[in-house]
Amino acid sequence: MHAADLLSARARLTPDREALLEVATGRRLTYAELNARANRAAHLLADTYGVRKGDRVSILAHNSLAHVDLFYGVGKIGAVLAPLNWRLTPQELQYIIEDSEPAVLLVGPELVETYEAIREATGVPHVLGIEGADLGDVPSYETALADASEEEPTPAEPLTGEDPYAILYTSGTTGAPKGAVIPHRHVLWNCINTVASWGLTEDDVSPVMTPLFH
Repeated sequence: MHAADLLSARARLTPDREALLEVATGRRLTYAELNARANRAAHLLADTYGVRKGDRVSILAHNSLAHVDLFYGVGKIGAVLAPLNWRLTPQELQYIIEDSEPAVLLVGPELVETYEAIREATGVPHVLGIEGADLGDVPSYETALADASEEEPTPAEPLTGEDPYAILYTSGTTGAPKGAVIPHRHVLWNCINTVASWGLTEDDVSPVMTPLFH
C-alpha cells in the first residue's frame, strides 16, 4: 500500500467537489482540478527534468499552491519531497540542500535573496521560480506547469509502502539537522488515522495556517 493514489482516488470519486480555497486570491479548486495540477507537476518533474523514483524535490517558499502540487505530484512518480524551512538562515539551508541533494528546487518571491546567497554553493541542477520570483534566467514554474500533461502519470518503477515519500529535517538544536525519512505507509496511515480519530466527515473544512514546509 502506498500514498500515491490519495488525490487520484478522491478526484475519481468526487471530481466536482470543492477541494481547496486559496484565501489570498479567492480561487477555488475542485478535486479534479487539484489532481490535474498534481499530474502536471509530476509530468513536469519527470518528463522535463528527468526526476525519477528516489530523487529529491525541494521548495523554498511561503505557503502556495505549488506546495500542494508537489506534495501529491512527487508521490505519483515515486520522487521524494524535501521541503525547506524558510525560517532558517542561508547557512542552515545550504547544509540541508547539500545533504539532501535535490534534483529540482522551487523558490518563492519572498525567498529570492536567501536563495541568491547560497545559489553558487549549492548548485541545484534545476531551479524554478514561483509566483513571479525574479531569479534572472530561471524559468517560471507556472509557465512550465501549464505546458505539462494533465494525464495521470505512471511511475517508472512500482511503489511500495516502504518507499520514501518525504524527508523532513529536524531543527538541529543539538547539532546539524537530521533528515527524517517519511515512507508512503506513514503518510497513508496518518491520513486514515486522522479521519478516524478526529471523526472527520465530507462536510468538514480545515484551515491551514501553519507553514506547509512542516
